[in-house]
Amino acid sequence: MSGLYLTGIGHLTTNDGEPVTDAAVIIDDGVVVYAGPAVGAPERSDLEFVDCGGRAVIPGFVDAHTHLVFAGDRAGEFSRRLAGETYQSIAAGGGGIMATVEATRATGEEELFELASGRVARMIAAGTTSLEIKSGYGLDVDTEIRLLRVARRVGEELGITVRTTFLGAHTTPHGRDRHRYVDLVTDEMLPAVRGVADYCDVFVDDGAFTVDEARRILITAAGLGMAARVHAEQLSHSGGAALAAEIGAVSADHLDHATAEDAAALAAAGVVAVLLPGASYALRGPQAPGPMLWEAGCVVALATDCNPGTSYIESMGLVVSLAVVEMGLTVDQALWAATRGGALALGLDDHGVLRPGSVGDLVVLDAPTPDHVPYRPATNLAWATVVGGRVAHRV
Repeated sequence: MSGLYLTGIGHLTTNDGEPVTDAAVIIDDGVVVYAGPAVGAPERSDLEFVDCGGRAVIPGFVDAHTHLVFAGDRAGEFSRRLAGETYQSIAAGGGGIMATVEATRATGEEELFELASGRVARMIAAGTTSLEIKSGYGLDVDTEIRLLRVARRVGEELGITVRTTFLGAHTTPHGRDRHRYVDLVTDEMLPAVRGVADYCDVFVDDGAFTVDEARRILITAAGLGMAARVHAEQLSHSGGAALAAEIGAVSADHLDHATAEDAAALAAAGVVAVLLPGASYALRGPQAPGPMLWEAGCVVALATDCNPGTSYIESMGLVVSLAVVEMGLTVDQALWAATRGGALALGLDDHGVLRPGSVGDLVVLDAPTPDHVPYRPATNLAWATVVGGRVAHRV
């Protein structure tokens, strides 16, 4: 843990009230002790001073949905989709998730760590300070455990908060009977990953898993201490959002085909709507109805969905821009969803906000106001990324 005194902040977004101009932030032992006007800020001579030179400061980005531990790439599939092939047809022909599974199974743990830590290091350099990492590219007991171990090690060695999610129910391996595979997930995989997975997720959609199969898996996981997340309504409307509301899942993710009834159910159940505009963009599909979900009272989060097939995006800044331009969220909504919303999706109540007692995670933007993030999506505006009061990256 470290201590920082940030001065010269031209525009401070705290997510705990109105923005503050001419502000200061003080972090002591990794925790925010002051965030407000520079006039009246306590004097401290025992901390490292950082002059922000009139730049804007926001809470650190919290990326609440990623698939970062994998090997190989699927650039060829991207070109094939541009030529007219569908995600489903590519998967049926041996591509898609299973192509990444084969490459990942063939890669050693140390190399997987190096690949994943490189991605996370780039994310930190772009302002991400906390994230979730899913498994799901193993689809057997040993590899799924290996992926979750790597995800936890990335957090420990890079000094960033990582929440892990077991996604053994990502797809059914080729040649396997789906019903027997669900038995494997519930009877062998879930007990084996207990203690290395914080959450359990299921891909509920055509060609993936049914609502009844997902309910069985997620209820079993809950009995082992893993809270539920659901890949819901991405490629079609298949009932995943309603299931998430029914079982009180932490989040329902994607929601490209969510209805007003889904939004009302999610809001009533307190399920966070995690929206992934990068995947919709890459697949050239409909964006999730972000404004409708927001107006229905849902807690909305944004995330990269970083994965090798449908959203190879490491920048939360780009995601914010897509949410504003293509999804229709306002700038303030998108920035809140990418910071505070993501934190709430991961149960990190002291993240995504800058107030006394919160974790000292923030981004100093090389811009005078935070609306430059969606305005300049091709530019990494993270002048400095602070994680737990430590400068983890600085231009």
